[in-house]
Amino acid sequence: MKLRHLLVTGGLCAFGLSAIPRPAIAQKVPSAAKLNARCDALEAKVIAWRRDFHEHPELGNREFKTAEKVAAHLKSLGIEVQTGVAHTGVVGVLKGGKPGPVIALRADMDALPVTERVDLPFASKVTTEYNGQQVGVMHACGHDTHVAMMMGAAEVLAGMKNELPGTVVFLFQPAEEGPPEGEKGGAELMVKEGALKNPDVEAVFGLHINSITDAGKIRYRPAGFMASADDFRIRVKGKQTHGGYPWGGVDPIVTSAQIVNALQSIVSRNVELTKSAAVITVGSIHGGVRANIIPSEVEMLGTIRALDPDVRTQLHERIRTVATHVAESMGATAEVEISVTTAYPVTYNDPTLTEAMLPYLEAAAGKENLVLTDPVTGAEDFSFFAQEVPGFFFNVGGKPKEVAKEDAAPHHTPDFYIDESGLKTGVRALVNVAVGYLSKPVAHTGPKR
Repeated sequence: MKLRHLLVTGGLCAFGLSAIPRPAIAQKVPSAAKLNARCDALEAKVIAWRRDFHEHPELGNREFKTAEKVAAHLKSLGIEVQTGVAHTGVVGVLKGGKPGPVIALRADMDALPVTERVDLPFASKVTTEYNGQQVGVMHACGHDTHVAMMMGAAEVLAGMKNELPGTVVFLFQPAEEGPPEGEKGGAELMVKEGALKNPDVEAVFGLHINSITDAGKIRYRPAGFMASADDFRIRVKGKQTHGGYPWGGVDPIVTSAQIVNALQSIVSRNVELTKSAAVITVGSIHGGVRANIIPSEVEMLGTIRALDPDVRTQLHERIRTVATHVAESMGATAEVEISVTTAYPVTYNDPTLTEAMLPYLEAAAGKENLVLTDPVTGAEDFSFFAQEVPGFFFNVGGKPKEVAKEDAAPHHTPDFYIDESGLKTGVRALVNVAVGYLSKPVAHTGPKR
């Protein structure tokens, strides 16, 4: 799960699921109780896989051993396997014994440059050099659990292959947290390399473990669930002069301070907050080398988050306008770059697809454990899959129930911890959603651009 880029000029596509004829009668498949029992029978294996991946984490585009283990498991189940997709990705295709639609399930595989502090017998001891520093490598966002849960789901689904009315594509994705500098990767590259084609996927599903949600619970939200993420850079250029004689130049530091303040008014005064939230954050600002020298240039870096494609476009336009006009009013200039190489679209859950899948999540977790949640201003590159075909992305709880929410370590931290009792809920959810959709597909019209 992350925060990310392209120079974006347009909005996102959304999908409508409505009235194209589909089979009115559901295909006969095993009951939810039988599916759950099959999932639960694999709990020990899923936990063992998770611990192995946790102890041996690998960074984005370097998930070599992880991919080998995933591919070997899928092949052992009789699933068609393609490796080397988007560098280290693995795609498995399970063709059911009956004709039907094609869906995809997705799990990300990469770890983070974080040194683990959790005292576990399977804690990571892996280290690497990252940005010139020696650091630990840790599954500090729970992607180890995602791989293990989807391996379990693949085993259950492969075990009922003859009963499946359709095809399941398993997308084991590298580099969700972002590829190494200078490389491409992640969901966007998997899409470009045809991971949703041959066979043509018509709906995609994914999950994410959550360290502040009780194990056994599932959180979901229709429409905009997770924010788009765009990085921006603003270079403010003035005229260098002595700090004791500021009138002799144009101060880019004061100008930059005015720009930072003005940017904060965009969300509060230009975005219709009753409909969608947004965030503009300046996280880095640099300029000058001495106390008594006003520099010629200041550079600031920031992030833009939006939960609606149109708001995202609006924010881009306003940032450019505000920065350049404020700088002009101070006698300076401002160059604004909004990056497209680290940009993530809104993670959009098709509302009709989401509504249709809720009974299957209830079957997996129990109605009392299904939670309609608030939008999240973190970002996810699952969004690249979901802007190609209708998608549904949800969270699975991994917090020990005895731990207060405020005491649970957040994602991307050295103390990140997952209660493994929640993993069977994730396996159940993936299997029930897959079987549910295949047995009773949701009518859809395709993308609206």
